[in-house]
Order: sequence, then structure tokens, then C-alpha cells
Amino acid sequence: MFLAVDIGNTHTVIALWNGKEWSQEKRISTTLPTPEIEKEIHHWLKSQCGEAQIDSVGISSVVPALTSSISAVLEKETGLRPFLISANLDLGIKINYENPQALGVDRICSSVAGYIKYGGPIIVIDFGTATTYNCITSGGDFIGGVIGAGIETSMLSLTQRAAQLPQIPLELPATVLNTNTIASIQAGILYGAIDAMEGMLGRLLKEMARYEEAAPKVIATGGFSSLISNYSKSIHHVEPMLVLDGIRIIYERNA
Repeated sequence: MFLAVDIGNTHTVIALWNGKEWSQEKRISTTLPTPEIEKEIHHWLKSQCGEAQIDSVGISSVVPALTSSISAVLEKETGLRPFLISANLDLGIKINYENPQALGVDRICSSVAGYIKYGGPIIVIDFGTATTYNCITSGGDFIGGVIGAGIETSMLSLTQRAAQLPQIPLELPATVLNTNTIASIQAGILYGAIDAMEGMLGRLLKEMARYEEAAPKVIATGGFSSLISNYSKSIHHVEPMLVLDGIRIIYERNA
């Protein structure tokens, strides 16, 4: 069994790969105190290690302050030194970025997995803490992308800064024109995110035409990918576990 850990700004996601599929997915809030995160991982590993033999561990992290502590917990519990994903590894794609070390490791993982699964050209959209767009050519060149505010980030920013706005669930209302505050916010955030995505894709497709004759496939991942894809004809594939797939693929390529 391969254990993959994606340490993100909002959530840390852990799952086991059994050679065919991901299972036992666990999501932990990254905003918890570090000892609480370590305790959650300890309990999860204790329950899982009794059922399956873990023989390798891979980590993608965009939170340097947590990388060493989570690595230590994983090594203590499994007896294995975690494999850390970085831009320095053999990725299977070429990173054309001014400073490859500044490119988020999660973006690297999703780009690698998207390219291995679907070839190129592709645009990978990750609906996470930030909404990122990653562009890869048919030859496997990562040629750049876009970073915008994530859906949940936008919602929290709005409700925390406005005293009279309530905390509300992120559900899409039936219409854009609404007569109550909750539905109005939901429409503004979610329909706004859909329209922003469509507009950004239009711009990226025009710019990628300089590199490719074929139109890129658009692949969505991240927590809101399934919801957004239901309201967009521009998204061709939804891959919720794409970052974890990238961790596994890069590990296998280098191990």
C-alpha cells in the first residue's frame, strides 16, 4: 500500500493506494494546532496500519511549517522515511517557470498526473484554497498559469469582513436574482466563480493557441470541482484525487 499525504493551506488529505484505487481518505483541517493535527494522523494511522501493510509514503506540502512535524509522525508510525515531492525530481514534464522552486508542489503534482492521464495540451484547474490554472503543452512543457482567490477563501473573506453577513453553506441557488441575503451571497460567490473560470479559460485558450494547434482538454480537481463542473461545458474531466495521483506517479518515477 502506498500512503499519500497532501498538506494544503486549508486541509491535509491522506489516502491509501492499493494498486488500483484510493481508499480510506482522511481530511484534517490544516488550521488546527500542530499537536492536534499530529494526533489526528496518529489515530488514523493506528487504525489503518492494522488492516494494511504500508510500504511507501509520499508527501506534497505547501505548508513548510508542517512538513517536518507530519513527516516525523509518519516515519514514527510506519517506520518509513517519507518521500517529499519537489521541483528537483524527475517529473516527466518540464517546468518552465522563472523559479521552479516557487511553483506550488500541489500544482506540480496535479500537472504531472493530468499530463500522464490525458496527455497534452491540457489546462488543470484546482479549486482549492486558491483557484489555480496550470497549462501543459502536448510535449509536456509546463508553460505557466494563473492563481486566483479560492471559492471558500472568497466566502470567508466576505463574511469575516462584513459584520452583518452570516456564515452560510456554499450551495448554488436556483437563480442569480435573489431576495434574501444568504442566497444572494451564494449566487455572488458561486456563479461569480463559474463566470470567472469561463472568462479565464477563454483568455488562456487564446494564449495557448500560440503553442498548440489542438484545443487543450480542461481537467478540474479540488474540493469544488464536481460542483462547478455541473454548471460548465468547458470542463472535460473531473479528477478529485489528482494531487494524490501526482504524488504517487512522481514517487514511482523516482523510486
